[in-house]
Amino acid sequence: MSTPAPVADPVNTAAPPVLHVVMNAGSGATAAAARRETLERVFGEAGRRFDVTLVEHPADLAARAREVVARARADGGAVIAAGGDGTIATVAQAVLGSGCALGLLPQGTFNYFARTHGVPQDIEAGARALLDARTKPVRVGLVNDRVFLVNASLGLYPALLQDREAWKRAYGRSRAVAAVAAIATVLRGARPLRLELEAGGARRAVRTVTLFVGNNPLQLDRVGLPLDDAIGAGRLAAVVVKPIGPWGLLWLAVRGALGELGESERVDGFEFERLVVHPWRPLRDRPIKVASDGEVSYMRPPLRFSVAPEPLPLLVPAEPLPPR
Repeated sequence: MSTPAPVADPVNTAAPPVLHVVMNAGSGATAAAARRETLERVFGEAGRRFDVTLVEHPADLAARAREVVARARADGGAVIAAGGDGTIATVAQAVLGSGCALGLLPQGTFNYFARTHGVPQDIEAGARALLDARTKPVRVGLVNDRVFLVNASLGLYPALLQDREAWKRAYGRSRAVAAVAAIATVLRGARPLRLELEAGGARRAVRTVTLFVGNNPLQLDRVGLPLDDAIGAGRLAAVVVKPIGPWGLLWLAVRGALGELGESERVDGFEFERLVVHPWRPLRDRPIKVASDGEVSYMRPPLRFSVAPEPLPLLVPAEPLPPR
């Protein structure tokens, strides 16, 4: 009687998910080509299937991201956003609720979202981290159903972002250029907004040069606002800057750079789960300029800030870098 052959242990033969990369050309075709070559080398050496969708024009990013998400859903792949916080938020908008995971290849100036989750900022290191990344559920913010991962705001801050982009186009993308642009905007001054804030069943009227809503503990911690614990608890953090002159605003900016913004009596911060913002009655129906993760758009009031009802499946490194 023959001895039965030993049964081999079952082997998981499922192929790793295809990495569908959405890349913002951003700083130009030459830089984008170099980044793509890096991905081809890293993923090719690992035998990992991938494709790259290069977006030349920012206005096309949302539509192209939806197309990539559809392909990723069809083959069970993951969607990878290569760009700054604005690019990542736009791709996250398409990914949220799709069942796909989102990976990051941060290429922006500050990269707060990627840094918070330990993702390398170097594209080669980031690509290698994607090869064995794990999925982590991450809460994201919404303003009128638009996703934001780092912050959303109205008033002075959107103007600052528009000026910063103009300076970057003229003088290059760097933190130094961003800082000088911010100083120039602040010294120009800002007209206060009159708003009605509704949160937790209570309403209050405020006058402010900017209303800032944060969804990133690292950014809040860096400027010295003691609200970073709110994010981990599933809430958002609001900051109201009281009316103040240009030189006072500049001093607030300096205190923020020193991590002391929360100590100023001109700054009021609070946590919330849901916030509704109404502009002053004569302007109640006019669209409001809103900045979300570095992108400026107009939204019709009231503005409704909340945490998204479902988390975003985020690919994070098996060994994340410490937030810095």
